Amino acid sequence: MAHSPIWLATAIDIVVRAGAIQMAERGEDLEIDKKGPIDLVTRVDLEVERMCRETIAARFPTHAVQAEELDDGPALADASHVWVFDPVDGTVNYAHGLPMFCSCLSLEVEGRPVVSAVYDPSRRELFTAERGVGAWLNGVPLRVSDAATLVDAMLCTGFPYDVHQTFDEVVGLFGAFVSRARAVRRLGSAALDLCYVAAGRLDGFWEQRLNPWDLSAASLVVEEAGGQLSRFDGSPFDTGCGEIVASNPKLHGHLLSVIAEHAASS
Repeated sequence: MAHSPIWLATAIDIVVRAGAIQMAERGEDLEIDKKGPIDLVTRVDLEVERMCRETIAARFPTHAVQAEELDDGPALADASHVWVFDPVDGTVNYAHGLPMFCSCLSLEVEGRPVVSAVYDPSRRELFTAERGVGAWLNGVPLRVSDAATLVDAMLCTGFPYDVHQTFDEVVGLFGAFVSRARAVRRLGSAALDLCYVAAGRLDGFWEQRLNPWDLSAASLVVEEAGGQLSRFDGSPFDTGCGEIVASNPKLHGHLLSVIAEHAASS
């Protein structure tokens, strides 16, 4: 599929502008509200999302936007080109002043991301990807790690917002990996976790009960860096499936085995 150069340029433009807003407003009154007991939204989430929607509407009036905070409108179901956006991935980190957050944007054509950008303004790290072309960090090509065993792997996961109700399931699987891997981390931004897999900083990542805006942009970065993606049961991944296992190809089967063993014993 031919990609318009303006698509990736637009994704980069929006996430970098988002990062500037995030950094300028950090430490100010964020007007934090709750969507759930531990699920937060700030004034910055809303400001950044409005900026994205206005930019897409001006540049691509026939395209739709799917994003976390505001109503997508009726056009989403009928659109072949959909921009999938998380204005602040890692909102809880951001609200607490922890510098582990980003903005992430992809363009999906017929349900598959074709370009994406993820920007971490605290570290000035811009992860980008273009389907069939490659993935980059600040313009340098990315490649997943070559760790082949769990004992040599640093893994990462996230906890869903219903963790208080699903504690045994979530922490049980976390413990199963802790007992086998070199290390397991929980950083609080699924998009950055996935980009770190693409960069070889992490060897694998798993998480459930995610949304398309958590997964779309960064999953393409992993794919284009040579990584492997699936659902928990090993079936094919898509950005609307709500769960992901991401790793280098050598490690993927080992991650799925641990997940299957834990499911069978639960």
